Parts: sequence; C-alpha cells; structure tokens
Amino acid sequence: MTEMVYGTTPVRDVEPVLPKWWRTVDRWTLSCILMLFGIGILLGLAASPPLAERNGFSPFHYVERQVIFGAMALVALLLTSMMSPVVVRRLAVLGFLASFVALALLPFFGTDFGKGAVRWYSLGFASIQPSEFLKPTFIIAAAWLIAAAQDLGGPPGRLYSFMLTVAIVLMLAMQPDFGQACLVLFGWGVMWFVGGAPMVLLLALAGLVVLAGSFAYSASEHFARRIDGFLTPEVDPTTQLGYATNAIREGGFFGVGVGEGQVKWSLPDAHTDFIIAVAAEEYGLVMVLAIIVLYATIVVRSMIRLMRERDPFIRLAGTGLAAMFGVQAMINMGVAVRLLPAKGMTLPFVSYGGSSLIAGGIAVGMLLAFTRTRPQGEIGDILRGRLR
Repeated sequence: MTEMVYGTTPVRDVEPVLPKWWRTVDRWTLSCILMLFGIGILLGLAASPPLAERNGFSPFHYVERQVIFGAMALVALLLTSMMSPVVVRRLAVLGFLASFVALALLPFFGTDFGKGAVRWYSLGFASIQPSEFLKPTFIIAAAWLIAAAQDLGGPPGRLYSFMLTVAIVLMLAMQPDFGQACLVLFGWGVMWFVGGAPMVLLLALAGLVVLAGSFAYSASEHFARRIDGFLTPEVDPTTQLGYATNAIREGGFFGVGVGEGQVKWSLPDAHTDFIIAVAAEEYGLVMVLAIIVLYATIVVRSMIRLMRERDPFIRLAGTGLAAMFGVQAMINMGVAVRLLPAKGMTLPFVSYGGSSLIAGGIAVGMLLAFTRTRPQGEIGDILRGRLR
C-alpha cells in the first residue's frame, strides 16, 4: 500500500567503493601491469647508470625518477579504474580538448631537446609530451562519436571522428612523429572496423595511408632516412639499430648475466626506446618471452571481457585502448629486432619516461574501468534471443 501511495523507493548500491572495485576489476590484468612496472625498474637499474654518469648525475638518478613517475602512474591507474564509464568519458573528453590544444601549440612553444622533432614542453624540472596524453583521450572521444552515430537520429559521428583523426595525424606528422601518427590512425581504424564500417572504406583508407607514406618518403628527409636504414640489407654496427641487434644476438637464451651487458654503454636511448635490447642481452630470450606474455595477457583478457559488453561505447573504447596498448608494445619490440623501421616509441610501463608512464597509467586505468564486471546480460543472450 505504501508503494502505491508514495511510489517505489530506488535501491541504492551501498557496497563500499574499494571492495566493489576489487570484486569487479580484472585482477589478472592488474597483476600483469604491476609485473611490467617491476621489470621496468629492474631493467632501469641496469640501463640508466651509464646515462646518469655521462650527464653528471648520481648513478640511480633516472631510476629514482622512474619510481616517482611510476608511483604517480599507478595512482592514476587505480583512481581511473574505480570510475564509472560515464565519468571516464566526461573526463577523457575534457582531457582530449586540453591535449589537442597543447599539441596544436607545440610549434610555437615546444622544444625538441636536440632530437630534431618538436614533441615536448619543457618545464625546467621535467618535460611533457602532449601526444602521450592525447592518445587515450582521443580513443574515448572517437568511440563516443562512433557509438553516437549508431543511435536513431544520432550525429554523423563517424565523419566527425574521421576529421579529428586526420587533423591529429597531420599535426603529429609535422613534428615529425610518424610513429605516434600511425598509432592514432591504427586505434581509430580498429574502432571504425568494430563499429561496422564497410570493408570498402577500410581498404580505401589503407590505400590513402600508402599514398601518404610515399609522399612522406619523398618530402621528409627524416622519414626517408629511417625507411632506407630499415631496408638496407646490412646494418651499420655503430647505429642504434646496430647496437641493439648485436645485444640481442649476444644475449642468447639465458643472457650474459645481470650487470654484464655492454649495450647500455653505447645506446643513448637504452633506458627508453631500446630497453628491450638491454633485457635481451642481460636476461636473454627468457625475459623477452616473459614480457611478451604479459602484454599478450593484458590484451587478450581485455578483449574477451569486452566481447561480453552490451554498451557499444564501452565496447568500442575498450577495444581501441587495448589495441593501441598492444600495438605500441609490438612496435617497440619490432624496431629493436629490425622487423619495423625506427619509430622512437617507448615500451609501456617498462621504458623510462614521465609522460609515457603517467599517460599509460591513465589509459590502462580506463581499460580496467571498461572491463569491470557489471550486472548485465551477456551480449550472446541478446543475439540468441533475436534468432528465436
């Protein structure tokens, strides 16, 4: 009788945040992330002292900074993973707008730190690379647009997301940062495919990428030099690829021993882009395979959990984040073994880099938020219902 007079009382979820988070989060993925971070610290102890010595710092200067940045990344990961998908989407869209503006202003206020590509803002005590924060937030914004296009009377989200992608890729190519540009394009392409884009359009897009690559090869000396170096049958042993290739060869199956590797004394980017070469030389193929298994576990488990998701936005955003995370790791390791041209891309949670670590923590936190267990029917149940 009370309900008839006053209406029903909504049932509130009174379960505390932390127990609910621990019950619903993918603990396997979380464990893999923590192990990757631990491996990064271990390899940093081997790779960074030579660089610190050359720059006049204490031996573990870069390791200490990596621990600080890593702690910030883990805090960002945990906080983000506790948010609801709606909150993640709102904050990510705001973050995307800020990152987009920061990326557009790089040619005027950015610096290259002598590396020939204007990708950073110098803060004196640290630096910020806007493209690292742009990647995960762009994936969320693009997924929102593509999902909205599937609603009746929804906006032309696929067109808007395509226009944003083109703008971002052009700005990244102007730095030049072709690796990040390819990563953004790949992440958007995966979401576009999952969102139901016709194969004809995807093939046309692939053709445009080939044409753009041909133009970049003829117009950019930086791009042409990297492609030529990759296609050359013999590797110059005095280049970064030469040092990395030799280190991987010397490491063999079990490595030369902890602290016995020599590549860290020759490679200027041994603690960042070529950290996998240090792992292969000192710990051998066993360590490299362990790292590959950890990345594969994160991607595969995330994809499996997303296959059960009914919300198209969550499914698209999670797929884009997982694909981008896995492909970035694959590109970094592929460059070190000379399967891909040099890209200047970090290995997530293993390489040194403040922007990379913190942005990676935010991205994986979003992925964990999207793959948390929610009270909903399986998507397979819906499909079976439609077939009856």
